[in-house]
Amino acid sequence: MYSKPRQGKKSKAGSVQLKLSNNRLQLVFSFGGKRHYLSLGLTDTPYNRKQAQNKAFEIQRDMDYGQFDPNDLDKYKIGVSLTTVEPVTPITPMPTILGIWKGYFESKRSEIKPKTVEKYENFTRLFAKIKDLPIEDAMQVKTELQKITTVARVRDALTYLNAATQWACKHKLIATTPYLGMANEMPKPKYMTDPQPNAFSQEEMEQVIEAFRNDKRPGMTYQPYLPLVEFLFRVGCRPSEAIGLTWDNISSDCGTIYFTGSLVQIGNRRVRSEGSKNNKTRKIAVSSKLKALLLSIKPENPNPESLVFPSPNGESINYRNFSRRAWSSIVDPIKPETTPYCCRDTFITLQLLKGVLSTIIAKWCDTSTQMIDKNYADKLKLTQIRPQD
Repeated sequence: MYSKPRQGKKSKAGSVQLKLSNNRLQLVFSFGGKRHYLSLGLTDTPYNRKQAQNKAFEIQRDMDYGQFDPNDLDKYKIGVSLTTVEPVTPITPMPTILGIWKGYFESKRSEIKPKTVEKYENFTRLFAKIKDLPIEDAMQVKTELQKITTVARVRDALTYLNAATQWACKHKLIATTPYLGMANEMPKPKYMTDPQPNAFSQEEMEQVIEAFRNDKRPGMTYQPYLPLVEFLFRVGCRPSEAIGLTWDNISSDCGTIYFTGSLVQIGNRRVRSEGSKNNKTRKIAVSSKLKALLLSIKPENPNPESLVFPSPNGESINYRNFSRRAWSSIVDPIKPETTPYCCRDTFITLQLLKGVLSTIIAKWCDTSTQMIDKNYADKLKLTQIRPQD
């Protein structure tokens, strides 16, 4: 164990920097009033760079604790002897934005959901456009990103780069985390500063359900989507959870639902994702109307792995196509500028109006009580719940 440095005495050690000279890695630092250049004899590769950075931290630690001996440099060698060389004009290479991002991405790939993998891949394509910029030049990275994408996307990119640099710093690939707090300094989109749930009223909800029920257009009727739409309104789950629901997630009497995952859209593919958005599963009892709906569509001997809400051709529902075609055609005349996700807003809002506690609704919908109270309950108190006479 190292002894603590003496208090009150000013350290003469400077920070150890990693430099590149003639394509060879060097450690450069000041000690005892003298500038030292320690050649490692290693070429500049990711593996060698990590070894060199480890030695830089070791030398810095020894200087901080008064245990550095400039006459005993062999202890810091990496396969070759370290030698003190004459000062040269150093080139200061830093890991690039794309290099650090790819390393971070690969370290996370096995633990993130398919939809998040798609998001990371989109960021990889974005960062490839500025791939040669040093990761530590945060302001220049921000400036270049602002030239090629939207403010909202730059804000998201800075958030993820902050996570990537924290990972890189933890693994001693870089020395600082220059993106800390940068995203919060940018303008926030309206959905973050003033989220507005877009719920249907009870009457509008019934109109939408009836519109799907009565859709008779020849050759392109959207009536087969009625069970899905009514289900979304009456349970408040995420659309991807409903689309991925199979009969083994429904109890035999259709009185209980087990939400264990979802079916998400990745490009043109639907990919099953285990657990909810918050990596949870949940079991909920259903209302009498929802139970009747499930019983009405349940096959006599359902295959446990069959989808509860298949598309008209028997495959899984393509959420993007459903939203753009069926939903917009049927729902826009009733309430424009909505999406199927508004069914979730509707369920939460109507349950609050009926007096159900937000703690219960939060468990039903896999969200937080704080989110419901802030984004739903507070607005309802001002807009729909009136003082009693």
